[in-house]
Amino acid sequence: MTATIETRQSGSETHRPAFRRSRGEGPFRRLTSAAGITLLAIMAAIAVFLIAEAIPALQANNSSFLTELLWTPNNTPPVFGIGALAFGTIMSSALALAMAMPVAVGVALFISHYAPRKIAGALGYVVDLLAAVPSVVYGLWGVIFLVPFMQGPSEFLNEYLGWFPLFSGDPVVGRSMLTAAIVLAIMILPIIAAISREVFLQVPRMNEEAALALGATRWEMIKMAVLPFGRPGVMSAAMLGLGRAMGETIAVALIFPATFGITFGILGPNGNSIAANIALGFAEAGEVGRGALIASGLVLFIITLVVNMAARMIIARRSGASA
Repeated sequence: MTATIETRQSGSETHRPAFRRSRGEGPFRRLTSAAGITLLAIMAAIAVFLIAEAIPALQANNSSFLTELLWTPNNTPPVFGIGALAFGTIMSSALALAMAMPVAVGVALFISHYAPRKIAGALGYVVDLLAAVPSVVYGLWGVIFLVPFMQGPSEFLNEYLGWFPLFSGDPVVGRSMLTAAIVLAIMILPIIAAISREVFLQVPRMNEEAALALGATRWEMIKMAVLPFGRPGVMSAAMLGLGRAMGETIAVALIFPATFGITFGILGPNGNSIAANIALGFAEAGEVGRGALIASGLVLFIITLVVNMAARMIIARRSGASA
């Protein structure tokens, strides 16, 4: 027979957890709602500021802002466009993500399912430390070491794989789109690996043991149980890394040749990005020039917002399908 103990809340002890949940649920819901509304208000305020500051420069522009490749907002008359900068931003970020994703997922799987416990702990600590390294350190390393080093590999790619559009063209230099993409890939790799590792560690142990009990090897177990469960989290990590790559400033500003043109050749002295152009041009820009840079920042804001919204839709669809 179970005794019921009366409490100071005039209810039984078995009712106390439910009472406490109901008492704290309302304030917590209001707090989280206020946090979400505040975030949306901040984003809306940023968008309004960018639009208000960009409108005068866009009105003074004597060319199409979306298609023009030149960037001379300080000339008379001002002529500038976002086409080349947007292309360089998306191109370098996509290359960086393509290089970083396989390595990051492999590192995460090794730490979570292959490495011994002591080694896994040390590697996880190192990955977390790499994610905290300032971007200017990566940029200086890229300028001092990677740019001279990439001259030889770039010439090799151009000589033997020049038939492929990415590796075609002349001349071949170390300060190129490829070098900047490698630096961005190294920057975003620890972020993707750290988040993917935590996602893989959350896979239900019963799912893994069930696959092994059916005779699956460790790799087959990972394919059947770990990767499907962690796919939404890995995609979220990839989008976070992509956003970091798109918004990176100092590292790419030190490496990019700072040219304005659209070309798919990644080995030549071509390439620039919106963030790098803002960092390099803001100090010397006039009134129209500053407005043009703010307008380019608005485009970057829209691009990252669209990318994140698309990622959320894909993740939600895949999560619903897996459920």
